[in-house]
This record gives sequence, C-alpha cells and structure tokens, in this order.
Amino acid sequence: MTQIECNKVLLVDDDPAVLEATRQWLELSDIQVITLDDPLAAEEYINADFPGVLVSDIRMPGISGTELMARVQAKVPGLPIILITGHGDIPMAVEAMRNGAWDFLEKPFDPERLEEIIRKALITRALQLENNRLRAAMHDPVNKRLLGNSQAIVTLRQQVQRLGKVQANILIHGETGAGKEAVARSLHECSPRADKPFVAINCGALTHELVESELFGHRKGAFTGAVESREGKLELASGGTLFLDEIESMPLPVQIKLLRAIQEQQVERIGSNHLIDLDLIIISATKIDLLELSEQGQFREDLYYRLAVAELNIPPLRERQEDILMLFQHFIYQAAEVHDLEIEAPDTAYTQALLQNPWRGNVRELRNKATRYALGLESQASPQQLADTPSSLAVQLEDYERNLIRKSLICHKGNVQRVMEELQLPRRTLNQKMLRLGLQREALMTGSDEA
Repeated sequence: MTQIECNKVLLVDDDPAVLEATRQWLELSDIQVITLDDPLAAEEYINADFPGVLVSDIRMPGISGTELMARVQAKVPGLPIILITGHGDIPMAVEAMRNGAWDFLEKPFDPERLEEIIRKALITRALQLENNRLRAAMHDPVNKRLLGNSQAIVTLRQQVQRLGKVQANILIHGETGAGKEAVARSLHECSPRADKPFVAINCGALTHELVESELFGHRKGAFTGAVESREGKLELASGGTLFLDEIESMPLPVQIKLLRAIQEQQVERIGSNHLIDLDLIIISATKIDLLELSEQGQFREDLYYRLAVAELNIPPLRERQEDILMLFQHFIYQAAEVHDLEIEAPDTAYTQALLQNPWRGNVRELRNKATRYALGLESQASPQQLADTPSSLAVQLEDYERNLIRKSLICHKGNVQRVMEELQLPRRTLNQKMLRLGLQREALMTGSDEA
C-alpha cells in the first residue's frame, strides 16, 4: 500500500530490565528498537519524518508518559503512541486513548500482543509518511496532479514537463475518467502562461447554439435571449490556455469557425463585425480517434492537424496497476482531511479487490470509491466478490504465496524458525510477507486451516 518502510520503535521506560527484555523480543521479530530511559530525550529524538512509533511507560520520573504523549503530539500530530500502564493507571490510560493514544497495554503484558499492536501502528505510520510525501510532491505543478510511480505515468509527466514549455496546440487522448483535464492543467501550470487564464469548456455538455456562443461570445441582441454582450471563451483565455474537452462533440459548423479563429488568431462575436485579436494555446481532449472520425465526415481533418501539433496519450488505470493502491491511499486521506475523519487501512482482501477491479471509469472511479471508503460506505471485500473477479497474474502469485506460507505455519504449529528453514526465507523477509499477506502466527498455531 505504500512505498515507505516503517520498522522502528522508540521505547521509553525508566526500568532497565523492561527496556532490555522488550528490546530483545522485538528485535528477534526484526523490529528496530531504540531504548531510552529519559522521556525528555525521547521528545528531542522524534521529528516529523520519524519512520516509526513511540512506546512509553506511563509512570516515569520527570514527566509522565501521558505528558510525553502530549508533547510529541504537538510536535508530530498523528504519530502512533502506545502506552504501557500499571493496573492502577488504567483510568489514566483510557483518558489518554480519548486524547489520541494509539493503544495501551497493562503490565505485565504479553510481548506477542505488544508486537501485534506495534505492527499495526507501523502500517499506519507508513501510510502517514507516504501521504506527507505526496503532499510535498503537490507543490510541483505536474506531480501534484499526475500521481503515480508506474513507468507509464512517469513518462507522461516527463512529456508534460517538456511540452509545457512549447507554445503549441496539444491534443490529449484518454478514456473517460483517465484525467484529461488534469493533464491539460498540468501543461498550463508548467508553461510560460502559468500566471495567465486557464479556461475550460466541455463541448459535449452544450447544444450547438450554446457551444458557439460559449466559444465566440455574442453581441447584445444577436439572438433571442442575448440581452447583453458577452465575451466568449476564446477571448477570456487570450494570453493563456483554452481547454476544449470532448472536442469530438463539436458540431461541424462550429469546427469551421474555430479553425478560422486558430488560423487568424482573431475571433468575431456572434452578431458582430468587429474582429478581436487572440493570443492563446489550445489544448483539446478526446476519447475517440479524430482521424477515424474525419474519415466518416464527422470531424474536419484540417482542424485536427491544427489542434494536434503535439499529442499525448493517457494510459488507462488498468495498465498501471502499481499506481492503484497509492492513488487509493491518497484519495482516502484527501477525503478524510476534507471531512475530518479517522481512516482505517483496508485489509488484504479489500486491497486485492481493488487490484482486480477493471476500473472502466479509471481514476475518476477510483477517487469515488476511495471517498466512499473514507465515509464508511464501502465494506471490506467478501470472499465471493473475490471469487467472482478474474485474477491478474500478480494476484494469483500472491494467493499461491499466501497458501504456501499458511500451510507451512499450520504444519509447524506456528514455529517460525521451522517455517524459515522449510521455505528458505530469512526472518525479516518472512515477517514482511506475513504482514503483507495478512497471516498471523497465533491464528495458525493450533493446526487449524483457518487464517
């Protein structure tokens, strides 16, 4: 779900024996541990990029664990903090949970339970850091709109950055929901016209008469309802960029007028004889092959060549699967921020269902699903849903890997050392795979076939 690895725990306790015993246990599970007996030093150690979580005793000399939590929360909001409490401190720990603690354990605690809580907290911390990285990338005019790590999207970003500097009309090809307007805005924002107007019009959403009026403007009294003169989109965009979405829907008579305006860099409002000079770049978008449309007599070939001085193709989401989970994560955090919601990371079955979805609506469909998930309107995927969806090769391999490790864990009653030997995997790799595949050793120690 994320590109950032979080595998570190800052452990704070004034009892050296507890520190050492807990450190040894966690390090045997391949979790990096930093031990401190001074809570004030812990506060200094943690910063906004800390790739881990804080585990602290509550009762300590100097400042308490709850006071340390408050200070760390002020410094790094959202950092998962786990508190260790004595029996008499449970009311204090419950109050700390209300104030934002991730979880708490009562002494004497089960180290396996602590490890389980820490691993879940580390997943959340990794998601937080990845989201922070995405937010930082948003300061770049291209990265903030064209998110993804797949080669296809990396190439597209490079093309946009290169073409944005060129004063040429550009035609964008892409399926519905693929992000054609996002590409158009990125082109404008990394161009020398970035501080000038970006004006968008959807040609498919307007009637013949309205398209013409919207594009070219009209003089007062030019037609019934024209009670005052009005600038068209070409005038409004002059100096900047005009974006024509669904250009294939433009009526042929309007295409002729647009061609003339492009050739002469002048526009004439409906009902007027006055020519207005233009200075604009036109970015058009289509989901249909315009040359094929021109062969059918439905689109002017000469207009096509005027609009397509350069062309860009947006890859559909199904062809960049490695971006799906990252985009989903970005969108759910975006929705959570807008609606002030707490987000629970989706389980393995749900993420599998995301990867198996054909995404016919592309990024727009994914954004909608993420928003629904953030609002609590999406349930986790059922086994039947997964069975009904064709599996990609990657998903089938993951299923095979999960079954292989599950059977080994059941066979060896959860003995991780024997599983490592049988599968010839190092401890760290096995732990990572179990975490990613949703396998818990405790659930498999009895020999049950249920995971």
